[in-house]
Amino acid sequence: MFLGLVCHSLQNHLRTTVRGIGQMETDELYVGVDRRGAHYVVPVQAKGGRDKMSVVQIEQDLAMCAEKFPALVCRPVGAQFAGDNTIALFEFETSGDGVSVRSERHYLLVPPD
Repeated sequence: MFLGLVCHSLQNHLRTTVRGIGQMETDELYVGVDRRGAHYVVPVQAKGGRDKMSVVQIEQDLAMCAEKFPALVCRPVGAQFAGDNTIALFEFETSGDGVSVRSERHYLLVPPD
């Protein structure tokens, strides 16, 4: 829902190497498609408690996607879990100024009933 894509989990805790970076890890990796048929790769960095998002990790995710999935559009996401059953999702983008937040949404996790 957050990205407007139909996604499938490809792998969690992906550890790989990237030229110019070396070894890196992303928490989750999804592949997806939108209504027009465009294909995407979605690396996710998930943080909980006092852990914070790192620009370096997002830059590494972007580099990994460019190297490993050059035909797919990379849409990096960050998930920050809070103690009050909320989750904040961030989509990142790059520009001439570096990495920035493209969109942010907060969700309250509730029981199914």
